[in-house]
Amino acid sequence: MKFTIGRRIGLGFATLIVLTSIAFILTVFTLRDSKTKTEVVVDQVTPSVSALKELNLLLQRSHTNLSKWFYNKSFNDIDFRDELKNIISKEYPTKKEKLVTLSKSWSPEEQSQLKNIFSRIETLFKVYKNEIMEQLNSTESYEDANIYYLARLPYEDSEMSIKTIYKNLNTLIKQKQDHADKVIEQMFTSFNFLKRFVQLLGIALIIGGIFVALLTTKSITIPIIKLKNILQTMSLGIVPQEIIRSRNDEIGDMSTALNELVQSVKETTNFAKETGNGNFNAEFKPLSKDDTLGHALLLMRDNLAENERSLEQKVVERTEEVVRQKEEIEIKNTELENLYKQVTDSIHYAKRIQEAILPAQDYINDVLPNNFVYYVPKDIVSGDFYWVVKKQNIVYFAAVDCTGHGVPGAFMSLVGHNILKDIINNTNLSKPAEIMNALRDGVIKALHAENNQDTKDGMDMTMCCINFETLELQYAAAFNPLYIIRNNELKQYDANKFPIGKFLGEKQPFTNHVIQLQKGDQLYLFSDGYADQFGGPRGKKFMVGNFRKILLSISSLPINEQKNILHNTLVEWQGSQEQVDDVLVMGLKI
Repeated sequence: MKFTIGRRIGLGFATLIVLTSIAFILTVFTLRDSKTKTEVVVDQVTPSVSALKELNLLLQRSHTNLSKWFYNKSFNDIDFRDELKNIISKEYPTKKEKLVTLSKSWSPEEQSQLKNIFSRIETLFKVYKNEIMEQLNSTESYEDANIYYLARLPYEDSEMSIKTIYKNLNTLIKQKQDHADKVIEQMFTSFNFLKRFVQLLGIALIIGGIFVALLTTKSITIPIIKLKNILQTMSLGIVPQEIIRSRNDEIGDMSTALNELVQSVKETTNFAKETGNGNFNAEFKPLSKDDTLGHALLLMRDNLAENERSLEQKVVERTEEVVRQKEEIEIKNTELENLYKQVTDSIHYAKRIQEAILPAQDYINDVLPNNFVYYVPKDIVSGDFYWVVKKQNIVYFAAVDCTGHGVPGAFMSLVGHNILKDIINNTNLSKPAEIMNALRDGVIKALHAENNQDTKDGMDMTMCCINFETLELQYAAAFNPLYIIRNNELKQYDANKFPIGKFLGEKQPFTNHVIQLQKGDQLYLFSDGYADQFGGPRGKKFMVGNFRKILLSISSLPINEQKNILHNTLVEWQGSQEQVDDVLVMGLKI
């Protein structure tokens, strides 16, 4: 039977584990025994000694107060008299009850000694009460020689009795203290034995560890390093010349296999050199019928011989094809770059045009004091636009969301803006609903939607006008509602459920609403881009409910801070997600 490496190491580690287990078991038992002894000292002996000493002190106090009672004839000072009565009637029974409870774990002899002490104390206290305290209970009793003489004899006898009690009590205290010392000494003896055993075990473990390390180094580490060096040499493509001596264990089996592998690699190398030099008749003998590599090399040799004839021609043909394709690709890339630049330049120019039609911020601030416009196009150009104009004493403003975004949405925004401008400049329409009705007709006419059933282009919109002298607000809306926050409460003013544009149902006029505003009211107009943005930890929409909550939370802040919070919240929510739509939010504080 082989004395394998696993058995050698297993024997060494088994010895270490057995010794460690013995130390662990011995430690557990020692600690458990020490815990028991400590509990005896802490829970029984020490409280018992303390209670006995308290009883001793109680007797001393009682005797001191009795002496004062016997010699002090004045009844003006009665504190010591009350204290003596309290000791006999209250303090002593309490101490006795405590000691009786503690003595349940004492030895029978100690319990007998305690009962004897209690008996003597109670006899002594009867003498105190009946023959001294009751006799000398007034100033006249001290003046009566017969009474005072009768009290003297028991007082003098009590001196002898209490000395006997002290002696017995001190003897019992010493016994309990000696018992505690004995338990502690036994505990330290156990710890000293455990200490010596652990020290010896530590030395044994160190020696055993060194032995196992030496055995491992000699039996495993050194041979494995040799095997590793040979394998690393082979990994670099170098055929090693060293032959490893065989052994009667697992490493010996590995050495034999590696020696055979090295010899096979040498033969394979020679065969590969011959084949590489074009000698397709070179001989090579596989190690066995299952030698996959050997048979693959023979097949490779045959395939190389067969393919060599056509390889050069194929290389020439493929080289010509690659050169031709490369030239075509370069031409296409140049065309695409030019086209992309033209398109991008056009869109950037369209952006400048779109920005030019939007009202300047200075103009907005002049006609709508205390406002903000949060405007973030999805692409270079936007399908959302905002519109502000003052006509006579009325300020008109609107948030418009055109169908689509990017270039298509931008074209729609130009159509909508121009039609709005024409309505304001060339008609007498003044109510938002009337203007939106006219805008719808203009959009349908501009897009020829009346004769085209497939045209679904249009826009959602919220339009307001304010008379700042009367604070009267009129508004009309297509799909997108109006929010007004007053006294920290948000009220939604709903919109008509049809767009500015061709609608499949019966054509209906937009509803005009009139609202009386108050100082401090906060108005919000918006498109659906903010609430529809995907993001957050689960990649979901921001949702209208969250949009309403954030508006409520910022409505009392200054306008600029509101805009910053809306921006930071959207950026944080969006994270790495792509913006899905144009974003437009307008705010106005009255």
